[in-house]
Amino acid sequence: MIVESPRDPAAAVFDQVCPAGEPWMHVVHRGQVLRILDLEGNQAVDTLFYNLHDPEERYSAVDTIQRARNLYLTAGTVLHSTLGRPMLTIVADTCGRHDTLGGACSQESNTVRYALDKRFMHACRDNFMSAICHHPEHGLAKRDITHNINFFMNVPVTPQGGLTFADGISDAGKYVELRAEMDVVCLVSNCPQLNNPCNGWNPTPVRMLVWDD
Repeated sequence: MIVESPRDPAAAVFDQVCPAGEPWMHVVHRGQVLRILDLEGNQAVDTLFYNLHDPEERYSAVDTIQRARNLYLTAGTVLHSTLGRPMLTIVADTCGRHDTLGGACSQESNTVRYALDKRFMHACRDNFMSAICHHPEHGLAKRDITHNINFFMNVPVTPQGGLTFADGISDAGKYVELRAEMDVVCLVSNCPQLNNPCNGWNPTPVRMLVWDD
């Protein structure tokens, strides 16, 4: 569902560009709104959310899909935690659909899916680990990297129940906005994947904005 935002970027309390293929980590407090803006289009943004005060509570794909009765996220979707509590609500979305199933690329999956010589290519799980290591104050570790959201990524489910990594449906300037229902840590990998079309074979930067709403 397409819902545009009334928020003015000039009024944002935080505004930063995450370079192509890089990680990003930031606290979003309850009531604040986070915008993830696809600057050049066709860019996948792998994202995880954790309760700032108890990182054992984090985004749950299972609870979110079950309660939304939909495999895909869009405006109006509430992201639920592993305790079944609302974490964030998507309040605006100009892309219209975001993936919950494709997971994050890793060195191991690059090897299995593509070729042995792809193992040492940069991957989202590496980005997650890099951000965690640089922000020890949040108390996260490798075991905390769980099933993520892929904003803007197009992963159709086939009639046989399989997954297909397809060309993206986003475009330059499209965005998704989420209102935090609790204080959360947002962990992002601006996906560096070059072996499938999720980034249009060309990873690009995204812009992260936060408003006190």
